Amino acid sequence: MTVIRAAAAGAAVLIALTACSGQAGNARLDAVDASGDGTLRIGLILDNTGKQNFLNDSQLAAARLAVQEINAAGGHKGKPVELLKETVGEDTAAQAHALVAAKADVVIGPTDSSGAAAAIDVLSKAKITLISPANTAAALSKYKSGGYYFRTAAADVAQASVLVKLARDGGAKRVSIVYEAGSYGTEVSAAAKAAAGGAGIEAAPAVEFKPGDARRAVATVKDAAPDAVILIAREGAQGAIAELNNAGISGKKLILSDGAFNKYGSGLGSSALDGARAVVPGVFPSAPFQAGLVAVDPGLKDMTFAAETYDAVNLAALAAEAADDDAGASVASWLIAVSGGNPVNGGTAGASGGSAKVCKTFKECHDAMTSGSAVDYDGESGAVGFDANGDVTAANYIVFTYGADNLAKMTGRETAGRTSG
Repeated sequence: MTVIRAAAAGAAVLIALTACSGQAGNARLDAVDASGDGTLRIGLILDNTGKQNFLNDSQLAAARLAVQEINAAGGHKGKPVELLKETVGEDTAAQAHALVAAKADVVIGPTDSSGAAAAIDVLSKAKITLISPANTAAALSKYKSGGYYFRTAAADVAQASVLVKLARDGGAKRVSIVYEAGSYGTEVSAAAKAAAGGAGIEAAPAVEFKPGDARRAVATVKDAAPDAVILIAREGAQGAIAELNNAGISGKKLILSDGAFNKYGSGLGSSALDGARAVVPGVFPSAPFQAGLVAVDPGLKDMTFAAETYDAVNLAALAAEAADDDAGASVASWLIAVSGGNPVNGGTAGASGGSAKVCKTFKECHDAMTSGSAVDYDGESGAVGFDANGDVTAANYIVFTYGADNLAKMTGRETAGRTSG
C-alpha cells in the first residue's frame, strides 16, 4: 500500500504558512494546524553497541554540526534548534519513549533496520517524525507509519542496477547471481535479476546458499558458465568467495554487493579478488564536511552515515521552516516538498515544475525560501527527493576495485535511479 505523506493533526488549510515560508507545497500533501511550541527539538536514536559502537560517533558529530550551522543561520523562528541529550542502547522503543517524554519533534535514527519498526510504532503514535540515516531493509518502504517515517539511506534493492551495470561495463553478456539465504539476499537477488533483464543481459537462475555451505551453489554457478558472478551476501561472503575461487571463479569475474564488501586481505588466497569490484552506498565526504565533523569531534575515526545524518537534520529544519511550525506533523507534511520529491510518482518537484531552487546547505535553502523560492535540498549525501514511501529516489554508490592483496580502493561512483519497488 502506498502511503501519502500527510499528517492527521487537523484539516485546516493554512494558506498563511505557505505564504510566509515561500515554499510551494505539493498538492497531494494535507496542510496541518500549527501545533508546535516554537522550539524545534531533534533527538537521536543511537542503537550501535559492541564493535559497531563507532557508528554512533559519526552520526552524533554530523547532527551536532548540522544544528550548529542551522543556529548560526538563525535557528527556527529566531530560536535555537535544540539537540536533545543522546543515549545509546539496542532498545529502540525505549529510546523512542524517552524522546517522546523529552518533547522531541523530530528523531534521527535508528541505524539497524531491525530496530526501525519498534521506533516507528512509538513515534508515529506520538506524531513525531522519524528520519533514519541508515535503514536499508526494502520492507520498510511499505511499513505503516502514518506518514511519519523517512530515510536518507537507500533501500538495499537500489544497488541491483549498479551491480548489473558493473557486469555489463566489464563486458559480461551472461551473469550468475549467487545469494545468501535471508531477506537481504532474496530481495537484492530478485532485483538484480530484473535489472539484468532490463539491461539486456542474460541471467542464469539465481542460486541460494547458507553461510558456510556454499559449495553446491557454487557448483551450479560453475555449470552455468557465466561471464560474471554477482555475489549478494553478508555473513557468508568470505566462505562463498573461497568456494568460488576453488571452482576457478575469481578476480575480475566477481562483483560484490555492499554486504559482501570487506577488507579481506590474507583471509583469502593470494589474488582471489584481484580485479573484483564491489559497491558501498553513499558518497565520499567532501573535504569541508570532513573538516567540519572533525572540528565538532577531534577524535572522530569514521564517517559512516555522517552525510545521511547531516542531511536528515537539515531537511527536518527546512521542513519546519516551510511549515512555519516545529511540530512533528508539520515537519512530516513538508519533507517531500523541501527535498524536491514528489509523492505521486517518485519524480522530483524541480524536474516536473522547474521552479524549485537546488540548494546545498541549510543557509542557502533558508535564504532562497526567505526570498520566496521553493527549494530542492541536495546535500552531502547527494540528491534526496523523497517519494511517497519516504524513500530517496536517487541512490549514490562508491565503487571499489580489489588488488592482488585482496584489499580494495575507491575507483568510481555510480547512481541508481530508484530505491524501492
